[in-house]
Amino acid sequence: MLEVKNLHARIEEKEILKGLNIKVKKGEVHAIMGPNGTGKSTFASILAGKDGYEITKGEMLFEGQEISEMDPSERAHLGMFLAFQYPVEIPGVSTTNFMKAAINEKRKAHGQAPIEAKAFLEMMKEKSKIVELNKEFLTRSINEGFSGGEKKRNEIFQMAMLEPKLCVLDETDSGLDIDALRIVANGVNSLRNSENAFLVITHYQRLLDYIVPDFVHIMYDGKIVKTGDKSLALELEKKGYDWVKSELAQG
Repeated sequence: MLEVKNLHARIEEKEILKGLNIKVKKGEVHAIMGPNGTGKSTFASILAGKDGYEITKGEMLFEGQEISEMDPSERAHLGMFLAFQYPVEIPGVSTTNFMKAAINEKRKAHGQAPIEAKAFLEMMKEKSKIVELNKEFLTRSINEGFSGGEKKRNEIFQMAMLEPKLCVLDETDSGLDIDALRIVANGVNSLRNSENAFLVITHYQRLLDYIVPDFVHIMYDGKIVKTGDKSLALELEKKGYDWVKSELAQG
């Protein structure tokens, strides 16, 4: 589904990604861990097509298509979704209206007719249950006045509505208490299937107690330096990132 080959990228004159390689297949969950400043969120932003980053070398293939020159809406229509580390507030735009517009843009891109009102409302009701999102939030402006946990749950709700093929979660666990973390993780787990894939970016092993990955990658200095199964995250939790740095120095 996703194949990133030797990706180098910078912002202004600062090189951040320095030869990143990763391959994600349908049905898989990959976790990327690493210390602050190593390029994890930069990678997520570049995948989504955020402005300000320059790719200087390498390829990003999504279902066989090179996406480096595509704008964010094109990538979204192909089936990519990014859940932000810090979801933004959009005053004056209700979640309901936003989601209806987003779904219809996706349908338009695929040559489909706009969704019927009844089907849309039924879909909203079904998907909001996944993350225990009160219907009151659906009529309010997007994320305005929401707590951190409510914003993250709203992100997962949006993901459920759009049914993407590749879901990129950029530190979704950041700032969540244990109850919000459980709700968000349960939402993600309910959406996992053999036709989609997840890329979970996190600092902490605790999220991976709830969303169990098939592969764990450790990112350091702009590239993936170690890959394993969930036991690698447990080892990292025990030994810390200095262990990785030490191993790299020795090897």
